[in-house]
Amino acid sequence: MRNALLAAALAAALAAAPAHAAETRIPAAALEQAAQLRERALADDTGWKIAESLTTEIGPRLAGSEADARAVAWAQAKFRELGFDRVWTEPVTFPKWERRSESAAVVGAHAQPLAITALGGSPGGTVQAQVARFADLAALEAAPEGSLAGKIAFVDFQMQAARDGSGYRDGGAVRSRGPSAAIRKGAIGFLMRSAGTDNHRVPHTGITRYDEGLAPVPAAALSIPDADQLARLAARGPVTVRLALDCGWDGRYTSQNVIGEITGRSRPKEVVLIGAHLDSWDLGTGAVDDAAGIGITLAAARLIGRMPRRPARSIRVVAYANEEQGLHGGRAYAAEHAADIALHQLAAESDFGAGRIYAFDTGAPAHARAATAQIAQALAPLGIEYAPGQGSPGPDIIPLAAKGATWAWLAQDGSDYFHLHHTADDTLDKIDPAALAQNVAAYAVFAYLAAEAEGDFGSSAKD
Repeated sequence: MRNALLAAALAAALAAAPAHAAETRIPAAALEQAAQLRERALADDTGWKIAESLTTEIGPRLAGSEADARAVAWAQAKFRELGFDRVWTEPVTFPKWERRSESAAVVGAHAQPLAITALGGSPGGTVQAQVARFADLAALEAAPEGSLAGKIAFVDFQMQAARDGSGYRDGGAVRSRGPSAAIRKGAIGFLMRSAGTDNHRVPHTGITRYDEGLAPVPAAALSIPDADQLARLAARGPVTVRLALDCGWDGRYTSQNVIGEITGRSRPKEVVLIGAHLDSWDLGTGAVDDAAGIGITLAAARLIGRMPRRPARSIRVVAYANEEQGLHGGRAYAAEHAADIALHQLAAESDFGAGRIYAFDTGAPAHARAATAQIAQALAPLGIEYAPGQGSPGPDIIPLAAKGATWAWLAQDGSDYFHLHHTADDTLDKIDPAALAQNVAAYAVFAYLAAEAEGDFGSSAKD
């Protein structure tokens, strides 16, 4: 049934595409090679070995830390070891945030410790105050002005799991907007139920922001069982919490985007860009976020580089610096390459764990929709559906797409991604090698066919 549906979609795309010389198609010979590439990738364990190497030899890679520098050196060496033709770095400068210690506890009649972690960007400080519970961000924002004076705001919003991760839109908003909303109501501290979907006693960190003009207050996330515990205590009557954080900003730091390229045979200046981010948070070893993506994209490019005949265009892999704290690597890359947007055929990022890819689309215009459908047809044996009109660019691709580059979307199953996201549980054992190999096969097929396409996918610099 899937093959019949894909054939129908391809026929429709071909019929709808304008009949002019600029129409983009993929040659039959390339499609035949892609089928062989797909099978080789499924039997290859390079992606797993790369993820194992990064998580084992470097471990957690907080942006600006000593491990950040080691990760950059590791990436350069790994690109060369895997046979990339060109390897280089581009600087990425950003504010440096450090975590030193953190603790929280209920004090008084029901005294007990709480499992918390500071939110990235939080200042240090110790506060002890009565907790004011809110069911969600909207309830906090609706609280009367001054009603939280001398209190700690607690937003008890439970994020929901979804294959596409859509629940993170609301869960992440609590983390990013909650502290500023609490300060506006007079709060001296902020606690939130972690933006996660697990039930383990491991809190989820992540970056927060403080609106300009506000004096930041200590902000932390509770593990989900501890949020449940605090909510039960609050239902019994007033509850006081002591929150102690030693963390904060400490100057600026310059890391690097690490870039490797497999040179195309006839149009080497044109590139298909695939990438992932090299940094991670500091609680786990950054396995699903995002050593998996590093393994997927490097392994896919390596397989293409080992083909008897290289694709026409170059395959470029970017290991982005400091995605976690504000897409710093993606923004720096887009700024550095603003003048050559049109040379970026397609761009995709793997940054949603190691679950199997289940859907594909691109942001290509009408003249390249037939080629998009052809790629989808080559991906179908991997269990990947063609999903025209869906998807969006990966995080670090957003700045490049904003400048006019065309994005591709390879949707990973994130049903359990937010069980692990930004926690101490984000470790190598959570990666399924077979699912990782399916990702490598998908990225290899996609990148190879995009690099072989006759015609473009619509990238063009925006004014």
